[in-house]
Amino acid sequence: MPAPQTCLRGEPMLTDRMQAMKDKIFSTPRVVSLERARLYTQSWRQTEGQPVVVRRARAVASVLAGHRIVIDDTDLIVGNRSETPRAGVVSPEMSPYWIAEELDAFPTRPQDPFDISERDKAELREELLPYWSGRSLNDWYRAHLDADVAAAEADKVFSVAQTDKGQGHIICDFGLLLGQGYGAVLERARARAAAEPGNAFLTAAVISLEAMVAYVGRYERAVRELILGSTPERAAELERIAGILAHIATEPARDLYDAIQLVWLTEVALMHESNASSLSLGRADQYLWPYFEASMAAGESPEAIRELIQCFYLKLNTIIAVRSTESARFFAGFPIGFNLVVGGVDETGADATNELSLLLLDVQRDTRLPQPNLSMRVHAHTPDALLREACEIVRLGDGLPQMFNDEVNIPAFENRGIAPADARDYAVVGCVELSIPGRMYGLHDISMFNMVRCLELTLDAHPEGFASYGELERALEDTIARYVGLMARGCDTCDLAPRMTSPTPLLSCLVSDCLARGLDVTQGGARYNPSGVQGVGTANLADSLVTLRRGVLGDDGRGGHVTPLASWERLKGALGRDWSGEGDELLRQTILNRMPKYGNDVDEVDLLGRHFLEFYAHEVERYENVRGGHFQPGSYTVSAHVPLGAACGATPDGRHAHEQLADGGLSPMTGRDAHGPTASLMSVSKLNNALESNGSLLNVKFSPSALAGEAGLAKLMGYVRAFSRLGIQHIQFNVVDRATLIDAQEHPERHRDLVVRVAGYSALFVELSRTLQDDIINRTEHVL
Repeated sequence: MPAPQTCLRGEPMLTDRMQAMKDKIFSTPRVVSLERARLYTQSWRQTEGQPVVVRRARAVASVLAGHRIVIDDTDLIVGNRSETPRAGVVSPEMSPYWIAEELDAFPTRPQDPFDISERDKAELREELLPYWSGRSLNDWYRAHLDADVAAAEADKVFSVAQTDKGQGHIICDFGLLLGQGYGAVLERARARAAAEPGNAFLTAAVISLEAMVAYVGRYERAVRELILGSTPERAAELERIAGILAHIATEPARDLYDAIQLVWLTEVALMHESNASSLSLGRADQYLWPYFEASMAAGESPEAIRELIQCFYLKLNTIIAVRSTESARFFAGFPIGFNLVVGGVDETGADATNELSLLLLDVQRDTRLPQPNLSMRVHAHTPDALLREACEIVRLGDGLPQMFNDEVNIPAFENRGIAPADARDYAVVGCVELSIPGRMYGLHDISMFNMVRCLELTLDAHPEGFASYGELERALEDTIARYVGLMARGCDTCDLAPRMTSPTPLLSCLVSDCLARGLDVTQGGARYNPSGVQGVGTANLADSLVTLRRGVLGDDGRGGHVTPLASWERLKGALGRDWSGEGDELLRQTILNRMPKYGNDVDEVDLLGRHFLEFYAHEVERYENVRGGHFQPGSYTVSAHVPLGAACGATPDGRHAHEQLADGGLSPMTGRDAHGPTASLMSVSKLNNALESNGSLLNVKFSPSALAGEAGLAKLMGYVRAFSRLGIQHIQFNVVDRATLIDAQEHPERHRDLVVRVAGYSALFVELSRTLQDDIINRTEHVL
């Protein structure tokens, strides 16, 4: 790997214009925007009777042709999704119902509030929402959902996601786009459509690509209109931007400026199409590298390159997601999932690090914002220079970058039948979901499965208790297996809904092998077509089971007997009273302090977690989805450990009713990892991590003082190396002290720029609900 140029990696600082851009982004009030909904609905009314994929293409073309273009004086890169930054763009074609229910609550709801005008409320109530009632994706889903699946959802074991929003969680083929340009893709689509004139998807593909070329042309004209009234310096900048736009409308990128502008406008257009989260950026240091080299060879100044990347990162923060109140509890803090990956190996297995890998990490020093959701791939031969850079950025405390382990993730994909070269090219969508760029539509975030709730239902169904741990284990396995089957059926119904109501022909043109097959991604056109479902609650389940086995049944797990702490009747009574009866708190404290806990390198409890996460994974992978792929398991919570915990009563691990579950997915329960961060790694390493091919999540919180200086940096680098050797999929860090977080909670005006790691994403601390703030404050703070 070339040594990094110091002029590219200088003192961290936004340029004055980029600071002005950042200030504007976060000083502008967040509002609900109806522009997309208005344009989309107007088109949909005019295309009755046409194939749905063609109607979708025409509706998106209408949005691209009609939305207001906004270009600020600070912009080096153009492209906006809404008139103001960080607007909540609603999509009533997905579901008008939650919007109707929350119109008056948008400004005051506890998580992710937005302003909305009375005029816009009236337009929604009187025109847009009534039109989509009965026509939306959510209507299709509910009309086709089996009654027994709906009943199972009511049991709160699982919830099917994406029933009221656009479908994202995908990475398009940026390498192909930059190397060939929209013109070549359009010609390919036209040739396929001519060869198969009855194929509605191919017709829609041509409409979508023509609309995209015209969309770039709109920006070129808008830029040229600004030149006349600009200062000479700004006019020169605008002339250059206009020339770039004229070229990239149809032609391949020539340098880094071309490439970043083309990537950004593509992301904006895909957001106009789907209005979805997690249309991620993939391995940017790989596909941008040739264009970075071209810019350097052409004499572009390092300072200009750095400012260009700063602008790109700031632009990524102009788009956020508006969700229902319920969904915002699961995905709090406006996460949009522009995941950008650096590092890892190439298609031959050799290290792929380059100078751009370091620079893309280093610009985080300047911006200090949640997007992009920076991720780094680590392997046995990751260069010390890259690892050092990443760990220095981690020490800033923004929760970035998160680390992904090639040593387990590549084999995990190969075990799922992914070609080795494709597996080595994996990237990350959204939070921690693993995907193959440009080749996979993975429906990665389609459901979360609450294993702790399964235990609760199992115990409720057997009030007399169990004679042996083996009986309990078999009963719990039966419960998990039954609900996994129901979950798969519900996910398949949701999988079909966008195919029937809202396919994505523009996106599909940038995913292999949709054009060749003549199929939208929602029809199974992508090369790989899994469905990802997350098993949640490993830590609480393991802690509860060891209490039941050792503390109630007197089974030490090795064939021996120990004195129980309580009878079945005694424990069940305490759980029913939420530990509030006479003597219950003493029993709870005894369980908390005398029973072994997951996260402390204790085989007795860790292997219980392994068994049930493995059992869940094998049940999931039995099912084939409606696109011809298979279900694949993962284990992460985003911020859902709070609402998933709210669905559960008191549990045998000493947890109170409705208290949160362990955060992350594989993290220990808050406050129970008492033997340090290395012991936590050892516990997670005992799980069969390679089974969780959809992604898993481990949170670790360090005191800033523990990582201070060269000694602290060396310890963190060694810790990451250990994580890789132990075969754990993912790890991420919060490096912030408890006192700072408490002060930010009490005095948010002092900490408006404080970024923290929530789950698989970072967010501004002051924009989180108090419940989530408390969760982050209470996570165990480790030293090394």
